[in-house]
Amino acid sequence: MSFSFNFDLNAHTVTSADEDWTQNKCQSINLDNEGHETKSVQFTQPVKEAIEHLLPVDPHSLFEDAVSETVSIGSLPPLHFLNETVFERTASEREDDENILYRTSAQRSDLISGVYEGGLKVWECTYDLLELVEREGETFGGKYVLDLGCGAGLLGILPLKRGAKQVHFQDYNSTVIEQLTLPNVLLNCQDEAEGRGEEEGSRAEEGKRGKEEDGKTKRKGEMMKGEDGDPPSKKRDLDPLEHSMLSKCRFFSGDWTSFLALVLKEDPPPKYDIIFTSETIYNTAYYPALHDTLHKLLASDGLVYLATKAHYFGVGGGLHLFEKFVENRGIFSVKHLWDGKEGLQRHVVGLRFKTARKC
Repeated sequence: MSFSFNFDLNAHTVTSADEDWTQNKCQSINLDNEGHETKSVQFTQPVKEAIEHLLPVDPHSLFEDAVSETVSIGSLPPLHFLNETVFERTASEREDDENILYRTSAQRSDLISGVYEGGLKVWECTYDLLELVEREGETFGGKYVLDLGCGAGLLGILPLKRGAKQVHFQDYNSTVIEQLTLPNVLLNCQDEAEGRGEEEGSRAEEGKRGKEEDGKTKRKGEMMKGEDGDPPSKKRDLDPLEHSMLSKCRFFSGDWTSFLALVLKEDPPPKYDIIFTSETIYNTAYYPALHDTLHKLLASDGLVYLATKAHYFGVGGGLHLFEKFVENRGIFSVKHLWDGKEGLQRHVVGLRFKTARKC
């Protein structure tokens, strides 16, 4: 199915920049070529209040008869996720209080600003970031990780399978969390539990098969089956290992300002050693909220991995403007970790605090 971006930026009223963000309002920020904020435009669309999502009573019912894909990248463990095409075709049968599944299909759009923020699609930069992690040998043992704007959740699932202490997933839309992120996490937890007896051998084999000659990502599709080849049973108790992995996860939906306010109420509030965020700087409207979230939730010696396209046509966001925005705030240093040279240029950058901070 062919999709496009659909941003409706008409009929807005002018207000001040950061002041309204602190009051939890949704707005668009105008930036000059140097990333300075000039004027902001307030959306009529209300903010999306953040909530935490708990596991359903019967979590395995989320992916009954599901068709999944597997992405294998070098030595990384295989990552499973619901097939995008099949997900679209079965959208009408899924629970969707936000009505985004129908609207994205009807409008043939991958994004409706302020309504649906693109979480049902695995974007290209996600694979760029996974490949970088594999090349650089990033480790996750004992770390706290946040997948911000998680969508399918692949960036958070990787550290979960690699020994992270806690992995939290956040997406704008509750439908994305409930119908995509949660099932994908469960698919991977089940895979770990079922394969624990031959874990090392299977991972080594997957790594060999997943490494293409040109170093690119390999994907394959498969129907979820039980051990005897039949679809998984409707009811099945969680395996102890599966349960232990799920106990490391938390799931949130809502806009970043509301999400930040929600988690900052905790005592102590979470601090993340690693924050993954991919394809989240397409709209300059969201820069203040994104920057504030990273600022308040990153551990003092933590690292933000940001994967992005050089420019997002239709809204005007992109890496150059975001780098200037970050530079003007003076909180983070930005380092280019990978720069793609072909086609629409894509990048992976890292953000760290300029000076040590007390947690």
